[in-house]
Amino acid sequence: METQLGKDTIRKEAKDKVTGAAQYTNDLTDSPMLYARLFTSVHAHAQIISVDTREASAMPGVRAVITAKDHQVICGSMLQDRPPLARDKVRYYGEPIAIVIADDEMQAKAAAGKILVEYKPLPVVNSVKEAFKKNPVIIHESLMLYTKSTEEVYPVKGTNICHHQKIRKGDMQKGWLESEIVVEGSFSLPQSDHAAMETRAVHCMIMPDDSVRIKTSSQSPYEVKESISKYLNIPEGKIVVQVPLVGGAFGGKACIQPEVLAVIAAMNVKGKWINLANTREEDMVTSPCHLGLEGTIRIGAKKSGQIMAAEMAFQIDTGAYSDISPKITKAIAAECAGPYRIPNIECDCYSVYTNHPYITSFRGFGHEAHTFCLERMMDKLAVETGVDPFRLRLLNLVKAGDLTPTQVKVTASNTGNAVECLERLKAIMNWEEGARIIEENGLVRAKGISCLIKTSDTPTDAGASAVLTFNTDGSVNLDCGATEIGPGMKTTAAQILAEKMRISVNDVYVKLDVNTQSTPYLWKTVASMTTYLVGRAVLNAADDAISQLMNLASIALRCPTEELDFENKIIFVKHDPELYILFKDLVKGYKFSNGNSFKGPVIGRGSYVMGNLTPLAEASGRGTPGRSWTVGAQAVEIEYDTRMHTYRLLKAATVIDAGKVINPKTARGVVMGGMCMGLGLGTSEDFVYNEDGIVEDTSFRTYKMIRYGENPEYVVDFVETPQIDAPYGARGIAEHGIIGIPAALANAISLAAHIDVNRLPITPEFIWRERLKR
Repeated sequence: METQLGKDTIRKEAKDKVTGAAQYTNDLTDSPMLYARLFTSVHAHAQIISVDTREASAMPGVRAVITAKDHQVICGSMLQDRPPLARDKVRYYGEPIAIVIADDEMQAKAAAGKILVEYKPLPVVNSVKEAFKKNPVIIHESLMLYTKSTEEVYPVKGTNICHHQKIRKGDMQKGWLESEIVVEGSFSLPQSDHAAMETRAVHCMIMPDDSVRIKTSSQSPYEVKESISKYLNIPEGKIVVQVPLVGGAFGGKACIQPEVLAVIAAMNVKGKWINLANTREEDMVTSPCHLGLEGTIRIGAKKSGQIMAAEMAFQIDTGAYSDISPKITKAIAAECAGPYRIPNIECDCYSVYTNHPYITSFRGFGHEAHTFCLERMMDKLAVETGVDPFRLRLLNLVKAGDLTPTQVKVTASNTGNAVECLERLKAIMNWEEGARIIEENGLVRAKGISCLIKTSDTPTDAGASAVLTFNTDGSVNLDCGATEIGPGMKTTAAQILAEKMRISVNDVYVKLDVNTQSTPYLWKTVASMTTYLVGRAVLNAADDAISQLMNLASIALRCPTEELDFENKIIFVKHDPELYILFKDLVKGYKFSNGNSFKGPVIGRGSYVMGNLTPLAEASGRGTPGRSWTVGAQAVEIEYDTRMHTYRLLKAATVIDAGKVINPKTARGVVMGGMCMGLGLGTSEDFVYNEDGIVEDTSFRTYKMIRYGENPEYVVDFVETPQIDAPYGARGIAEHGIIGIPAALANAISLAAHIDVNRLPITPEFIWRERLKR
């Protein structure tokens, strides 16, 4: 049987998507349907004196107007600090204050415009520096009273710090004594938007028996179910969450926000569906966004370039509420050394409240931010030591036997081959011709590089399950909890199953939507871990099904199971393949010649839970945050105009150790998508705040993303060092394309323009101003 892995495979949902038949949450025509609209804050920080909903409630078609006084819910993924509707005060521009429910969208919008709120403006904390200073304006006065959802959250009393993560490794005094060169740098990265094509949307109805039906655009259907149960005191068994195809997510749909609002709204109009769909502006500032970061790094090294010590401090712009920020902070700390061997490290990471929109998961989970800082420092060190940037990185890359910042031992299996990635990148970028080439007409070609590493940083009990059933022709139905958010995970799962059962992937039928009432459990579709988690569950389910089929075949063929083998939906006797039985004659049980039947339908069941993970120690950060790490190397080549201070993207390249590439064309597309997002962050994307903390670029007319014609040539290549415990050796790769690209771009521009790029995005105006300083 031909292998089903390592070959381009058409995605299971491809035809529906390209023909327009695919349905997303807001395409579903549920009836009877009412429409919800949010009324949001026009201030970034203000006390709410009063909310007058009388005129809004009297508007035509209005069924209900809901404010915080109608419920006592407090939400929070790790620290319960956020009311779904602002109570007493607002903490960011765009924060929901009220929900209007009406017969149609226009009536709901008109009524929302009639709500009157009296505010008392409060001082605005408009940056991490303001939040972090001595005697700051306190955004959460009750910080130390909030309920923790996990013990791994360490807020600091009397501050705006909702979490402080430490890494302490080695002997810092010894490291500095052994260092002959010290380089330092400070960096600033802005908040930005996920910019998924589909905005967040929820349909919700409370049934006559008080059960809750939710249809949502989410990466976390089971967490939606669990969170709604916890926040609103509804038995989990009464909550059913359905997720159809998701129109892009990038981490932004892993959080639980619009679902809570929709359920609160639906409770006021039982028996009718509520449609709550974000406008683009709401999706950008009312729902959570991508982190901002301020960072400082100090590195000590020998003259040869060998790094001996590093001190790091990162302040994460968490925004007004904590959400998943403490976990992002932990992830940054856990991999603060990047893919480098640094024997002595002191790192402090802080989740810091500001009066900005609050943050949540984003592709890269913070690694794209701290990697920018670290990789800029690597180029600074290269300049200081006079060592070629490629050679400097090769000198310091982790190898088997080294310890990570959390003191996990590196192996070829759990980390792969970073050296091979970098060597391949060197050839792809033709590094030997030089990194800075002067051309005609004031143009300069320059190349920048970056290395990357990322693990999952999942909970220690993250798990997955899968169920297989069979059709009468012997083909297989696969049901698993992965939501189809874009990278083709359902197809990957089908390929893994097909390979295990030695059948064609065309004989695997995958349920594309997720329904928590019937679909097997999955923690979340996040962290580049779905192939690992779901893949392991699918393999276990296949083993279960194969065992049942082989036992039935041994009875039918009157032969011990150890003398049987299978392929292409046939089970046969090894020493006489002409003695065989078809899957289709076994999948519903086996019928003897006299009509008696034995057993029943074959159902394969498989589950998996992450093993051998531990929390990080509060004082030292020691622990095991993930099962494995994915390493890689990236580069960007630009053409810089020395007269206009503009630049053109020529080439972007990525080499990742993927362990095993299951679907090559899809894998390349996923990595290229990440690279494109990284170039967007590097060139143009940011939230712009005025002095009152108001976001000023809340539409795609003003929020600038990289456009189609601005994209460079993309080159993606893979190294394959198998991860022994992963499905067929495959590592996670979905996020990794973004991680090092902003840093590589910054290194290229720094070299081309002879400036020190220490912030994003890198606009021509920024380059011009930096040149003026010289």
